[in-house]
Amino acid sequence: MRTPGKTVMEILVNVPEDRVEPFNKLHDVILKNLPKGFEAGTSYGGLGYVVPHTIYPKGYHCNPAEPLPFAGIASQKGSINFYHMGIYADPKLLKWFQTEYPKHTKQKLDMGKSCVRFKKLDDIPYKLIGELMKKMSVKDWVDMYEKNLHPEGRKAARSKK
Repeated sequence: MRTPGKTVMEILVNVPEDRVEPFNKLHDVILKNLPKGFEAGTSYGGLGYVVPHTIYPKGYHCNPAEPLPFAGIASQKGSINFYHMGIYADPKLLKWFQTEYPKHTKQKLDMGKSCVRFKKLDDIPYKLIGELMKKMSVKDWVDMYEKNLHPEGRKAARSKK
């Protein structure tokens, strides 16, 4: 169940009525804590926070016409989902997030690779999401993306250890 819309504003006005408040609050927390250089836009047909082509002209390797995705939120059938590529790509950041999560909510962590599902909408850990958003700069994300995308980048990183 995707929220229809081709722009950020269209997505925000089409969120199901029972989810408007938590979805918009999550969006606001992300925007407030989004490091300089990232911007809100549409990504994968949903609300995304991306590295624009003005900063990373190569775009996303799967579709270079798309800006490089970093984070996103979506209203799905049984949850509001939050996506953060940094916790997928950086094991240290993932460990930090998993350690901090129970300190911010009673809700059990329901997580896939980069996806955190919030089924209890009144127990979303907004403060934790805000802290997470500040932990990776655009440069950090692009460097990590490049290192993980290109095998020679992985080899070079390993040889420095």
